[in-house]
Amino acid sequence: MDMFGKRIGLIFFVVLVLGAYGSGFYIGKNQAQLIPIEGVTNLEIGKPGDVDFSLFWDSWRQIQEKYAKSSSINPQDLVYGAIRGMVASLQDPYTVFMDPKEAKTFLDDISGSFEGVGMEIGIKKGILTVIAPLEGTPAQKAGIRAGDMILKIGDKNTDGLNTEEAVMLIRGPRGSIVKLSVMRTSWEKPMDIEITRAVIEVPSLKWELKDGDIAYIRLFQFSEKSARDFQKAAGEIKNSSAKKIVLDLRNNPGGYLEIAQYIAGWFLDRGQLVVVEDFSSQAKKQEYRAEGPSRLVSYPMVVLINEGSASASEILAGALRDNRNVKLVGVKSFGKGSVQELQNLQDGSSLKITVANWLTPKGTLINGQGLEPDVKVEAQEKDLEEGKDVQLDKAIEIVKGL
Repeated sequence: MDMFGKRIGLIFFVVLVLGAYGSGFYIGKNQAQLIPIEGVTNLEIGKPGDVDFSLFWDSWRQIQEKYAKSSSINPQDLVYGAIRGMVASLQDPYTVFMDPKEAKTFLDDISGSFEGVGMEIGIKKGILTVIAPLEGTPAQKAGIRAGDMILKIGDKNTDGLNTEEAVMLIRGPRGSIVKLSVMRTSWEKPMDIEITRAVIEVPSLKWELKDGDIAYIRLFQFSEKSARDFQKAAGEIKNSSAKKIVLDLRNNPGGYLEIAQYIAGWFLDRGQLVVVEDFSSQAKKQEYRAEGPSRLVSYPMVVLINEGSASASEILAGALRDNRNVKLVGVKSFGKGSVQELQNLQDGSSLKITVANWLTPKGTLINGQGLEPDVKVEAQEKDLEEGKDVQLDKAIEIVKGL
């Protein structure tokens, strides 16, 4: 799959590990023009006629003339700072400006950089938040959980940081250590957690039989590998004694839209609606439908979700509920359902701009809302410490009655 030629599913949370397989953006075909800073006339090319830019230039001159360290001013940094401020005024954590260094790091990620701590993060209610620690990674082994709030990275407060700025602080060479100050809703005060960075390899899925006839499928991510692995698992399930399915999407932070659409096609009839891409500003919508092979449609099933289920996970869960009335068990999902377009600028910097939102087949907005479970089951601290999975137990109980 050529990720530069296709829309990729839904997350633009920091890719600290796997590359930006879950970034929820596509590469814009039009390259924006970098305007030189030397001339006012050139800088005003394309500006709206009803906007007075004199305030900007007045501020520019005042800084140049009066700032105590004016000799250290880099004019290009002032331009980048002005763009960051303009983008920040949109109050959209997923619309971001990246200078050339940040843009290169981002593009290295989507080309496949596999060193990091093993978690996806995003901005939720203005706070840098862990979407999900990935299976078997240093972050998971260090005790990081979905929903954890990162207050500091090293000695740097995260208040006001966007995801790209956070990843520049968190990422680093394998074997090195990053210290995070983490707050959890069940804690009275933050705790410092040290994580040793490593090369990360995350499985796409695993499955096993529960109670003889229930296929328990744990889907960790929606990567390119997930399609091949799911096809193999589905064949094994068809040839097993399984009669029912529990699909576990907990702590699955998302991935390629195409993979979510493909996997949905195993559980839905061909042609059924999987998700709608809503370009509200342009009053148009793009529909994505199941394309088969529909070989698991007849299996009664339940889906597990939690606060670490995001984007592609939410799309698949929403599609199964809206089309088949499949019960969702667990707690409310993260609520990431927007699409970003990446526009590369002439000097190597980039703009990542939110261009659309995702809607479930029945029109439910995912972004900022999340999916409410049909059966709410919260995992208590005591359950986790004792190794109990009360959410899975409930899902198995429900699917047995179907």
